[in-house]
Amino acid sequence: MKIAVLDWYTVNISGDISTDMLRELGEVRIIPLTKPEDTAANIGDADIVLCNKVLITREVIDSCPNLKYIGLFATGYNNVDVAYAAEKGITVCNAGQYSTNAVAQQVFAYILDHFSRVRDYDTAVKNGEWERFPSFSYFPIPTGELAGKTLSVVGFGSIGQRVAQLGDAFGMNIIASSRTKRDTPYRWADLDSAVREADVLTFHCPLTEQTKELINAELLGKMKKNAIIINTSRGGVVNEPDLAAALNCGTIAGAYLDVLVNEPMSPDTPLKYAKNCVITPHTAWAAFETRSRLVSIVCSNIRAWMNGSPTNKVN
Repeated sequence: MKIAVLDWYTVNISGDISTDMLRELGEVRIIPLTKPEDTAANIGDADIVLCNKVLITREVIDSCPNLKYIGLFATGYNNVDVAYAAEKGITVCNAGQYSTNAVAQQVFAYILDHFSRVRDYDTAVKNGEWERFPSFSYFPIPTGELAGKTLSVVGFGSIGQRVAQLGDAFGMNIIASSRTKRDTPYRWADLDSAVREADVLTFHCPLTEQTKELINAELLGKMKKNAIIINTSRGGVVNEPDLAAALNCGTIAGAYLDVLVNEPMSPDTPLKYAKNCVITPHTAWAAFETRSRLVSIVCSNIRAWMNGSPTNKVN
């Protein structure tokens, strides 16, 4: 089997993940990044194409007659025309639940950053403020305990559930809200209640027509003024101008974002200099262990497909 990997750089930016597992499966061609106009040429006569964000459109599929399998280094698959792939007999498989622990961990890195203010106190210490203070303890920056705070989790798949478990371990009051109700020990509520009651409002939902720009002026206006919002789902869930305006005028206390509408970040995004807005460059999933697990799942998917029993098939 010939395998074309179109954007290996998105999985392996630092060169710490071996390609050995992939090479055990066939003749592999590694391409660091693929421009849209080069997609069909980079796939060439490959039987299998693997990608993360590269668009696999109807036109690309028609230009690659040998293509039999599309594997994704991701849970989302909106970059692939899955319906047309099915029509052409091409199997599409994603990599679900590889990043659950890493994303949940980053959510709590954000939460602890806000309530414990470690960065701010480190800056104060290095600026000499503690040295100049007469008492043994210097605490002009307000901090807070997580116990007793309300954590509203919107989207209750594997990541949302893990975030809820961590919040519960910290003694937080958990509210779960999602399109599909699940069996859970936590309180279930509609979105309006989850938003209004949250001290921390975190989003773990897919990007759909229903969730596009769900975080907008109307939703933000329902939040407590001292609440924070977290988005590690998809950038398009946020109306960025509305969020920037809410932050700059103090409608909410802060925002932590790992995803934006345009990635890499556009220089003119309204959130770049918004008040109390922390942005990380889509790193929640990027721990070494997480990326290693991702590649392992992708390879397992290919083996299962080769054996006639595809796993994680999305079409």
